[in-house]
Amino acid sequence: MKHRLLGKNFEVSAVGLGCMGMSHAYGSAPDKKEMTELLAQAVDLGYTFFDTAECYGMPESPHHNEELLGEALKPFRNKIKIGTKFGITFDYSSPEINLPVIADSRPETVRKAVEGSLRRLQTDHIDTNGTLKWNDNTVTRSGESYHVIQVLTESVGDNLTRSKARCKLA
Repeated sequence: MKHRLLGKNFEVSAVGLGCMGMSHAYGSAPDKKEMTELLAQAVDLGYTFFDTAECYGMPESPHHNEELLGEALKPFRNKIKIGTKFGITFDYSSPEINLPVIADSRPETVRKAVEGSLRRLQTDHIDTNGTLKWNDNTVTRSGESYHVIQVLTESVGDNLTRSKARCKLA
């Protein structure tokens, strides 16, 4: 498979694999064994970029997709790149079929999301990380200006997070 260089040194396969449908949005989650085999086959075919988000899951397993990728891609981690996203949760208490989205990109939520994603993805780094939805808490809080990139950069310097992982910002 062909590869693309993004930026100065971020190389990925020309075709990546968006993994949302393996856990979220299209009815019941497919069989875990089948999805694990599909992910391994994708690596064998030359895919090197896999996309997920912390909210791709179901009410009974809200982080199912990151957990699936973490387990299935662990043997290939040195060959691939994983991108994940944060910034929304769903209102699981709602009776609506399409659950309402709750946007939250506050600094403390971003830090918690990064730490949770690292754990669920069973990795020491996240190759790309972004927000799914901006909200007012992202821009201002107590008169101070916050930016997601600053929070991610701060989490790299934080001793607690540094001891666990590094978050590469591409």
